[in-house]
Parts: sequence; C-alpha cells; structure tokens
Amino acid sequence: MQQNGIDAYIIPVGSPHPGENIPDHWRMLKWLTGFSGSAGIAVVTGTFAGLWTDSRYFIQAEKELDGSGFRLMKQGYLPETGYAEWIAENSETISKTALDGRIFSIASLRKLEAKLAHKKISINFRCDLISGIWTGRPALPSSVSFDHPLKFAGKARDVKISEVREEMKKMEVNYHLLVSCDDVMWLFNIRGDDFTYSPLIMSSAVIGEHQIFLFTDETKIPPDLALEFDKLGVKILAYDKCQVVLAALPEGSRLLVTPGKTPVSLWFSIPGSLRIIDDLSIPSRMKAVKNKTEIENILKVMIRDGVVLTKFFYWIEVNLGVLSLNERSVKNKLLEIRNLQVEFLGPSFETIAAFNANSALPHYNETSETNAEIDTGGILLVDSGGHYMGGTTDITRTISTGVPSLQQKKDFTLVLKGHTGLASARFPLCTRGYQLDILARKALWDNGLNYGHGTGHGVGYCLNVHEGPQNISPADNKTIIQPGMLISNEPAVYREGEYGIRTENLMICYEDEETDFGQFLRFDTVSLCYIDKSLIDKSLLDQKEIDWLNSYHAEVFEKISPHLTDPEKLWLKTKTDPL
Repeated sequence: MQQNGIDAYIIPVGSPHPGENIPDHWRMLKWLTGFSGSAGIAVVTGTFAGLWTDSRYFIQAEKELDGSGFRLMKQGYLPETGYAEWIAENSETISKTALDGRIFSIASLRKLEAKLAHKKISINFRCDLISGIWTGRPALPSSVSFDHPLKFAGKARDVKISEVREEMKKMEVNYHLLVSCDDVMWLFNIRGDDFTYSPLIMSSAVIGEHQIFLFTDETKIPPDLALEFDKLGVKILAYDKCQVVLAALPEGSRLLVTPGKTPVSLWFSIPGSLRIIDDLSIPSRMKAVKNKTEIENILKVMIRDGVVLTKFFYWIEVNLGVLSLNERSVKNKLLEIRNLQVEFLGPSFETIAAFNANSALPHYNETSETNAEIDTGGILLVDSGGHYMGGTTDITRTISTGVPSLQQKKDFTLVLKGHTGLASARFPLCTRGYQLDILARKALWDNGLNYGHGTGHGVGYCLNVHEGPQNISPADNKTIIQPGMLISNEPAVYREGEYGIRTENLMICYEDEETDFGQFLRFDTVSLCYIDKSLIDKSLLDQKEIDWLNSYHAEVFEKISPHLTDPEKLWLKTKTDPL
C-alpha cells in the first residue's frame, strides 16, 4: 500500500464469477484474515484493519478473527455500519482507495461510488496487492466437464439456446454476456468439478444472434462435447479471451449484462460504442422455474435423500451412549451414507453438525478446537444437502438427544408454527418473497424472538444450493414467486451460548385454484424427513398445524419406509405416528 500510495485497500469475498462457492485460488479474504464465511469484506488502512459481515457470521467471525489484527465490524448495527460508510466517515485520512477489479462486481462498485460521491476519494480498481505476497497459493482448478443428459435436463441444448435468443429478441438485445458459471452450465447442459460444493467449471460466455463464444480452458471440454458444441455454433475460446471478444463487438450493438455478477475488470473492457442493458441474465430467470422433467427427478431425489437422513438419524439414536460420537464423526457418517446413493455427485455445501452452544451459530463448521462430543443431554442441529444428477437437496433437522427443557420445546414449537404457516400458504400470483416472510416469523415475533437470516432461498438444479433470483426474506426482492420454483423454508431461533433450532424443508410452488380474484398459488413440501416430536409442545399448536404435521409425517413414512430395513421401518413408524 505504501509503495502504491494507497490509503485504504478493500478485499471482498469474491472471484471473477461472483457466488458463495469460490475456488481456493480466489479465497483472498480467508487467506488474509482467517474468516471463512461466504459474505464479508475487509478494509485495511495504515492504522486500521476491519472486516464487515452480517449477523449470520458474528459469532463465527469473532472466533476466526481472534489474533488476526482484524476487528469485526457488525454490518447493519450502529455505530458500526457498512464498510463504504466507514470509508466515507474517515475520508479526511483517506484520499486514495484501491481494490482488485477481478473480484469486485460493478454493482458493488456503483454502491461504493455512491457512498463516496461527495468525498474527495479516488478508487483504483486495477490493483492486486495479494498475488505478490500470497506464497503457496492454490492453483486454478482444472476439472473436465461432463454431459448432463436430456433425461435429467428436460430440455436439449439447442432448445435452450433458441429460447434464450427468443428472449433476447423480446428485449431487443444483440448480445448477452454470461459471467455466472451456473448460467453457462445450464445453457449447455454440462457440469464440472471446479468448485468444492457446486458442480461447475470456471467459464463465461457471450451469446450472439447467430454464434456463441464459450470462454474456458479448452481441456475442460471433452472432444465429443466440443464436436456437438461446434454443430450448435458454439466457439470455444481461451478463458481469458472474453475481454477481446467484447472489445470486438459491432459498434452500436445492444449488450445485456448483469451488474451484480459482472466483475469491474470485465465491465470496463466493454467499448463505449456498445449500448449496455442492465438486467438479470436470461438463463437465471429461466432455470429458476423447473421444467416437468426436472420436477419429476427432484421428487425422486428427495426420496433418496430422505432415506439417507432416516438411516442417519436412526444410526445416531442407536449408537448414542454406545459409541463415542462427536460433530465431526456424525458429519462423516452422513457423507458415508449419502455416498451409497446412485447418481450422488457430492455435498451441496459443507454439512453443519452442531451440538448445544455450537448450534447457535447459523453457519457453524467444526474445527479440532470446537468439535463437541455428543451426549444424551442436548440439542443437535444437522444442516446438510447433496447434489444428484437429478437435483439438489438442502435440509435441516434439530433433534433432542435427551429430555428437552420447557424453553427448548417452546422455541422448537414456535419455529415449527412458522414453518407450517409458510408451507401451507396460499397466495395470489405476482406475490413476492418479502410479502410471505411474515408467515414464518409471526409466532416468533409474538414471543419476542427473531432470526437474522432470510427464511427461504432459491435452489438450483444440480447447480448451486443457493440460487436466485427468488427468495423469501425481509429484503425487497422484485422477483415474483412462480409455479415451478424450488425454494427453502427455514425459520429458526438461536440462543447464543445455549442452542439453536432450525427446521428446513424445500418446497415447490404450484398453481392452486383460480377464483374471481385471480390465480392463486401454493407450496408443496418435497423434502422428506421426520420432525422430532419430542421437542414439540402440542398445546402451542392449533388443529391446522397439527393436521399439517400429521399429514407430512404420513407422507414421509409412505415414501421412505419401503427403502428401510425392518428395524429402521419400525423406528420411523414411531417417529411419524400422529401427534
């Protein structure tokens, strides 16, 4: 910083392909600070080093930053606000800021510039101060892509390309820049292994009216796929040639770009002679609505994953107090059981197995120091998921390993009330996620409780476990909930130092009845795993909520029991008997 005359350097969680799963090569913030969360941004000055993150990571960040020299700045809580506000407030000592434009989106840069608009602060976005000092940096990933066949994808590559081009015509754009790897994977019906928890390869693309440019390492595309791509008018170019192609686009062309996904370095390579259209990518909107084949496969995958979870929790109950169990050992056991399932590709995120106080950390991951022994007197929260060729799962269950306290039962039941309230919702077409969020929180709010994360996130199809644009949260998301969308339902409550409770299922949105007031929609819960009745205070539930739970448990037993051993089947029968 001194050599470059920089007063403040900004380092986000980021890569050239913005998303929560980042190849180790680009995990600059973790290398620098020790913070391993999926959302965070650091600022370093000559006298200060701080890291901003949200409430999901406050407790985790406190521990991971200990001894690092970085101060935790609690984003959204006064007097510490966002990093941009902090820079603006300290503008007297900061005249030159810098960042690496390869890992910073243009949308983020615009927000930063807006905060600093009335300050005399310059921003250098072509500044990489990390590469020169990061010794032993991991290499870029080098996996080879593989076909995602029509029996899983539901639509052929040429059909998807045609549909995207039809949307481009409607939007009157000539070219479409895709930077999100999941958009590229979906469009070409391929998958890969460049990212730890997402089956993607590092890639980007430019879609034209007659030709498509795919930017990736040529060794990542097998010869048979390369031949098929060639027939579709897809030209494979080196990964770093995207800027060259953008610079050569015809003058006056209209280019569709997604600011939140496009790095600054790529954005500023676009010639001023092009007219840029800012919007969500067309593939992101299309893949959010699952087709008939995808939904059929998702339902099959949910049964397989439900069998995994049933066998897993049965194993825990049988071995609790017999074997020495800890968070890491049960986490490994769950992966061992999932690995036996057909078409399983890998975990969709790092499994959270958290006991007692650790379960109060929404994004906890055990370390050698925190790995807790699991005994017969506490709360165990397990949040896990898998990628299968036919879909992606994400499910959380909280169980009692002993006799729960009255407070634990009340908290669990209030969370369940919110879960059933959202799961059984009927709502008119054009409803947005933030309008539904209160259904999951009301029972908690009525009792002075809340949780700091969203209630629901979109889920990809053998792509990313967290994949929008749809969500259910207090944030004002303009995306409407549409039939065919897969979305999570995960209200929670966390008591720091004691325990956390979260009940999460995935739901698919379907059309319901049409009335004089328009088309109504509903959710169908597709995740299949029992909910621990020992943690329920039945007196807090109304009859509609009890009926929902009993109906859900009946479905769980009906679909899961044929795949179990006799002892497992008897055990599940007890777990799913009517409340």
